Amino acid sequence: MIRFFAAHPTASNLLMLFLMVIGLTSLPKLKRETFPDFTPGEIQITVPYPGASPEDIEESVCLLIENAIDGINDVEEVRCQAMENSAVAVARMTDSGDFQRFLDDVKTEVEAIDDFPDQTEPPVIRQLSRTDAVASIAVTGPMSVTDLKAYAEQLKTRLLLYPHISQVSIAGFSQHQFQVRVSNRALLQYGLSVSDLAQVIEQQSLNLPAGSIESQDRDYLIRFMDQRRSPRELADLVVLGASDSGGEVKLGDVADIQDRFELDEDKMLFNGQRAALLQVTKTKAQDTLTVMGSIRAFIDEQRQTAPPGVQFTITQDRSSIVSDRLNMLVTNGLQGLLLVFLVMWLFFRLRFAFWVAMGLPVSFLGGLFVMTLMGQSINMISMVALLIATGLLMDDAIVISENIAAQLKKGKKALDAAVTGTVEVMPGVISSFLTSTAVFLPMAFLSGDMGKVLQVIPAVLIAVLAISLIEAFLILPHHLAHSLLHHAEAPNGHFRQRFEEKVDWVRNQLLGRTIDRIIEWRYLFLGLVIALFLTSVGMVAGGILKFQAFPDIEGDSIEARILLPQGTPLWRTEEVVTQLTSALERVNEYYTEPGGPDLVAETSIQFNQNLDANETGAHVATIKADLLGSEQRRQRLDEILQRWRTETGTVADVLSVNFKEPTLGPAGRAIEIRLMGEDLERLKLASLELQDWLRNYRGVVDLSDDQRPGKPELRLRLREGSYALGLNASMIASQLRAGFYGSTADEIQLGPESY
Repeated sequence: MIRFFAAHPTASNLLMLFLMVIGLTSLPKLKRETFPDFTPGEIQITVPYPGASPEDIEESVCLLIENAIDGINDVEEVRCQAMENSAVAVARMTDSGDFQRFLDDVKTEVEAIDDFPDQTEPPVIRQLSRTDAVASIAVTGPMSVTDLKAYAEQLKTRLLLYPHISQVSIAGFSQHQFQVRVSNRALLQYGLSVSDLAQVIEQQSLNLPAGSIESQDRDYLIRFMDQRRSPRELADLVVLGASDSGGEVKLGDVADIQDRFELDEDKMLFNGQRAALLQVTKTKAQDTLTVMGSIRAFIDEQRQTAPPGVQFTITQDRSSIVSDRLNMLVTNGLQGLLLVFLVMWLFFRLRFAFWVAMGLPVSFLGGLFVMTLMGQSINMISMVALLIATGLLMDDAIVISENIAAQLKKGKKALDAAVTGTVEVMPGVISSFLTSTAVFLPMAFLSGDMGKVLQVIPAVLIAVLAISLIEAFLILPHHLAHSLLHHAEAPNGHFRQRFEEKVDWVRNQLLGRTIDRIIEWRYLFLGLVIALFLTSVGMVAGGILKFQAFPDIEGDSIEARILLPQGTPLWRTEEVVTQLTSALERVNEYYTEPGGPDLVAETSIQFNQNLDANETGAHVATIKADLLGSEQRRQRLDEILQRWRTETGTVADVLSVNFKEPTLGPAGRAIEIRLMGEDLERLKLASLELQDWLRNYRGVVDLSDDQRPGKPELRLRLREGSYALGLNASMIASQLRAGFYGSTADEIQLGPESY
């Protein structure tokens, strides 16, 4: 077959053209993303229990969920975290299970639980990691918070109209509410309670279909429409009427009605201004860079029509990592192609070198087509495989071309030299391919999240190398034979003659004599090789060569996640945030070069969020900083984080401040140890002792655990004799809950916003 393709005038050209065409046509189908899909088979069950303590939630919610799920097939692990106001359980499936069946089984068992407390809300069951973050848009401007939220809702609606954007969420605001605040004096004056007012509003503010009327001319729908949809309309609502005089008491007479957000701490500051954050995510099937292109087009259009003073800034950009690494791959590929061409041109003629170098793009394009058939994508891991393949496949082309040139020097004709030279090294080239396959193929059988990521390397690498064998045996010989046929008799120039003389001297004098000495002192040389091998093994065993589950990927953002004791007021959290942002400003001044761009490009502060603590409230906050790109700055992220940690110094009364880079990939936390036991006090002591021991290791920082003191609790019970006065526990408890926690009278949808 090699002779057939080498001698046929068009067969090899058609095969090369076919590989290039299918590769080029497959490029639009290859999605680009940060990492391959390593979605763990996990299902999250969230059960809101407003006003409940973690202890109550553990006993009345978590234990019920765990008992219900434990009997399901293919359950690897169930964990439930009891927090104030909610329980969050996660069920993880074994690698061999069927996820859809697993999801159905979990839903069936959880929804069948009928002894949750009455105050709990319906459980929310969803699959984790179904989407990937792309970027966020920070919107700032001179407007009130309610206007900013309304404007963000409008932007979200417009953004969803853009192609390739399917999921947008708004961060920086809590639930929008019309709050009705009534004083004790007014309640006593009119003999009302908070529960009574909530019931009156619920009964009076109605939007209810009431049927239809069929007449001879047309049909009419009947709707009772008296729903109050603004504070002014609510103030005009009658809550009490006097039957004697006909007077009426309106809600505005006894209560203060405000349009506001539920939680003061649920807010975001961007570069010191109150901001709305439009978070754009993509499905697993979407292309990261395509989605990012739509985001940039949206911002360009909105800037032209935005109100004065409104600014749009892209932050938390995950797509930059993909585009940077993709550019690096293209640059390295072109550099490698150019270097191979130049080196081959030094030893062979121009046309000969050109066809050897052409093996790289042909093999890559064919490999990209195979990647689309396997459902692979262009991501951080597949690009590593392509970079490895660059060197391996060029080695094969160089070996074949060099042997063909050697056969030609022996006096053979061009076609015979191409065929004989290729056949002669074919066992070695195939052995090289099988060796690479044997080295990388076991990675395809790894399990777990790490295995799902690393399986991409052998799949992509072997696909490209297999295509390179087709190119090396069926395409390259024909082109080299044709090149040698036209240029075998061309005389060598002066430069080439001098160059070949130098090469012969290096081969015969320098390299040849060195090999002679090695053979003469063969036992010494063998001993040195063994010593080098033992040194390499010793570096691993001695810890000089470090082990890391997954390599650090130098990103462009850092975070500080703050956790204070529960019950800490918002003003104290803001003081801690100010201390850390001031330290970040000093870090920026320290590393920013005179006349150069700032190291810290953007800073955002998200209150009511800490992903490490998995808690919400006024006691948690996260500071995020977008830095100069990794190719523009000289400092590594670890160095910047350590400087930030040092500049911050000691922060009083905080439980933890974790300085870190947002996690990319499946590696997770560097150290995560679970302690189990029945006695919570002993568990806490064991955790503190273990943390003290771990701190003795250099490089271990930001240690914390998830067993933390909650808010102080006031516990009440009825006095003896209260029942005889017509009081009972349920009555008092409901009055307390309505007075302190509040009561929801109605839920209203105004355009895109829910109140």
